[in-house]
Order: sequence, then C-alpha cells, then structure tokens
Amino acid sequence: MVSINWCLKQKHGLELIEPNDNMSDSYLKMAEESINILKNIEKSNIWTATTSYYIFYYSLYSLMLKIGVKCEIHACSIEFMEKFLINFYDKKDVDMFKKAFSSRIDLQYYADRPVDKPIIDESKKYCKEFFIKTKDILSKITNNQIEEIRNNLRKVK
Repeated sequence: MVSINWCLKQKHGLELIEPNDNMSDSYLKMAEESINILKNIEKSNIWTATTSYYIFYYSLYSLMLKIGVKCEIHACSIEFMEKFLINFYDKKDVDMFKKAFSSRIDLQYYADRPVDKPIIDESKKYCKEFFIKTKDILSKITNNQIEEIRNNLRKVK
C-alpha cells in the first residue's frame, strides 16, 4: 500500500481543508443511493464489486470531509482510515474495505484476474454494515475528536 507521508506529498493526496458538513452529507447520500441499486445489479460481478466498493468509499469520504480531510487517491484514504480513525473502525472494517478495493481493481482493470464470488458477496453484505457504522460515527463524533484527528495529521507533516 502507501504511507501517510507519501500521501501528504502527492498532488491530490491527503490535505487538510475546512470541515464541510454539506459535502459530507452529499457523499453519505451517494453511498445510500449506491446501496439502493445493489439489488438491481446482483447478476453482474463487475458492477456488484464496483458498487460495493464505492459504498465503502463514499461512506469513509463522508466522514473524512466532516473531519476536514480531502483526498483523491483512494489508497491514501484507506491508509488515513487505518492510521487515524482507529478509534472508530476496527481491523475487520479495514480488511473488508481493502478486499473490496482489490476486487474492484481486479475486475475493472484486469479482465484475466479471477475474483472469488464469495469475496464479492462478502463485500456486498459488509459494505451496508460499514455504511450504518459510518452513519453512526458521523452522528456521534465530537468537535474535540475531530480536532484531535486534525492535529495528529498535522504532526506528520
């Protein structure tokens, strides 16, 4: 994967911005809309894997924007989650996110790479739990917790 230091140095990598509740809400709605279409695409492994991944991603990015962290490199967003959001997400959350990320890449960009159907099914199920968990985090995270995360990211710079 990538490192936080590397991500901070990249154009469109990790960047502190003003926390933005409106954009946070928009990404959460995108995750919810993606959940709603999952049942309509279940016959397609590619679209199920892609949509499941984006439910993870939109959910996480919603929280990142609430905290005031912008990032356009998905691997860096996952690394941020793993290093700075450990009080909110557990190892299974991170592992499932990474599995969904790998499945999406393998199916979208490498037609010859097999992806196990059970992994796609597991991601499809777990992304909904991740969304609910993130929605709960968004409703409970405090300004002090947000500031602590922001300060911890500043220390890396």
